[in-house]
Amino acid sequence: MNFQPIKPKKVSIQIAEQIRSSILAGEFAPGDKLPPERELAEMFGVSRPSVREALNVLASSGMVMSYQGGGTVVRSLMEISSSNPLSELIRNQQDRALDVIEVRKSMESWTTWYAAQRALPEDIRKMDDIIAGMKLNLDLRLSSEDLDANLHIVIARATHNIVWLHLMQSIFDAMKEFQQGVWRAVYVTHEDHQILFQHHSAIVQAIKDKNPQTARDTMAEHLNFAEKRSSAYVAQKQL
Repeated sequence: MNFQPIKPKKVSIQIAEQIRSSILAGEFAPGDKLPPERELAEMFGVSRPSVREALNVLASSGMVMSYQGGGTVVRSLMEISSSNPLSELIRNQQDRALDVIEVRKSMESWTTWYAAQRALPEDIRKMDDIIAGMKLNLDLRLSSEDLDANLHIVIARATHNIVWLHLMQSIFDAMKEFQQGVWRAVYVTHEDHQILFQHHSAIVQAIKDKNPQTARDTMAEHLNFAEKRSSAYVAQKQL
């Protein structure tokens, strides 16, 4: 027999494994900040140097990124470098954003399908909060640009499939600059914002009703609308 002595794991490795498990379970989404070192040390009942070493282990594996004075942020599992080649492609060839929207139509129809089957009460509460914020903005004639993006990510999270969540976050990060341009150039009337609110409300209602088919169809209708508006924006920019 060639048994090897059992070696106790370093504290920092145990901390890193627990944080990694939380990330892979979807408890922290891409872009989320981890609690500060001091809080993590209190939660784990360890010293701050042990926490710092654990975060360095996670940073080395590419799961998180630490910023001077900005905390530690969870990275997308789909990131392949510190830059985003897809974002650069869209910036340089804006018609490629329409290709991404085409992909989104397929992806998000299915994330909505699964969310309608799997959403938990906490997921529904988050969706309701976003819809309430959208309604308030509509009444005040304010933009819901950030709430719009957040709702799509919350729906992806409600699938409870970590791959869907990270794929969606990566695409939204790449599309962020383009989507800002669309919102500010194409969705300009109160009627536009009413249509978007109605779409999002109907999507959330279908998820709450646990009706996957209606949820998927409603999301597809919404993204068809978004695709038409995005196409108009690209055509406008090319003039």
